[in-house]
Amino acid sequence: MNQSYTAVVKQDGPWWIGWIEEVPGVNCQENSRDGLLKSLRITLLEALEMNRDDARHAAGEDYEEFSIAV
Repeated sequence: MNQSYTAVVKQDGPWWIGWIEEVPGVNCQENSRDGLLKSLRITLLEALEMNRDDARHAAGEDYEEFSIAV
């Protein structure tokens, strides 16, 4: 499944800073816009995987997974 997320980015002095709107805590700072977008993508992937692992661990055994589209 290919999902899209929204990156909010801005330049602040010599730095580019950004956040992913839909996932709290995913934010980065880089010295270029392209570098920022790359860091945000990597950080988002890591956060999603960590959240996925945490949810499965919390569920224990005998759980079901469903895809929910919004």
